[in-house]
Amino acid sequence: MSGTSSRPVEKSGVFKLGGELPIHRLGYGAMQLTGPGIWGPPKDRAEAVRVLRRAVELGVDFIDTADSYGPYVSEEIIAEALHPYAKGLVIATKAGLVRTGPNEWHPVGAPKYLRQEVEMSLRRLKLERIDLFQLHRIDPRVPVEESLGELKALQKEGKLRHLGLSEVSVEDIQRARKVVDVVSVQNRYNLTDRVHEKVLAYCEKEQLGFIPWFPLATGGLAKPGGALDAAARKHQASPAQIALAWLLARSPVMLPIPGTSSVKHLEENLAGAELSLSEDELAAVDAQASGR
Repeated sequence: MSGTSSRPVEKSGVFKLGGELPIHRLGYGAMQLTGPGIWGPPKDRAEAVRVLRRAVELGVDFIDTADSYGPYVSEEIIAEALHPYAKGLVIATKAGLVRTGPNEWHPVGAPKYLRQEVEMSLRRLKLERIDLFQLHRIDPRVPVEESLGELKALQKEGKLRHLGLSEVSVEDIQRARKVVDVVSVQNRYNLTDRVHEKVLAYCEKEQLGFIPWFPLATGGLAKPGGALDAAARKHQASPAQIALAWLLARSPVMLPIPGTSSVKHLEENLAGAELSLSEDELAAVDAQASGR
């Protein structure tokens, strides 16, 4: 399908982070604006800049990144492309994973390290305050109370607006909420990977934003003859667009952030916000994905 409006993302609906910061439910994940293995600069930096600017043109007002994407490359390109930022544009970033090479990730939650990374992210993004800062991973060597305590101090200093978590269990969230106000959770979730259903249910109950990373995975569901293929054909859409429409319909707290380094793919993904699947279509896709 092709977008029927100039700002298709506005059809995704609105969610208020922390009950007060409105964003459209379909955002953009900036991890792929880097080199292979999420390491180093992108092959085409100019295209990366175009992707970000086009995303905002299409209505995106929530962009997710992290200090570890590159490392640092993604944040730098965001500032290059979008600063000074449009009013209402929320840039979310993360820290807590150290990079030692392509596809290598190591959790570090030491308070001094997190403070350093917050200060550097502020500088790279050219911000005085980060609207949403998420602990990228809980470091098993550091009590989470210590990691979050430092982020809470930075919040009180006015450098962070809201705090979130990534790749956590319900128990992790409950423990964290004894230290800070958690407004979002970013866990892997898609049609074929629903390990975190309990976390999603908890987020929905508590009105926490649930940000699914790797949202477009469809596995073999897009094969000819399947429910995903049938829905895609009916709506003249791509399997990725159907997967996004399913996610948006799955829960009102769902905030998908599909990423790409191509303007063409970006436009295709974001047009998925205009798709409306019937209850029967949603059920058929869900049943196939669940193996029922």
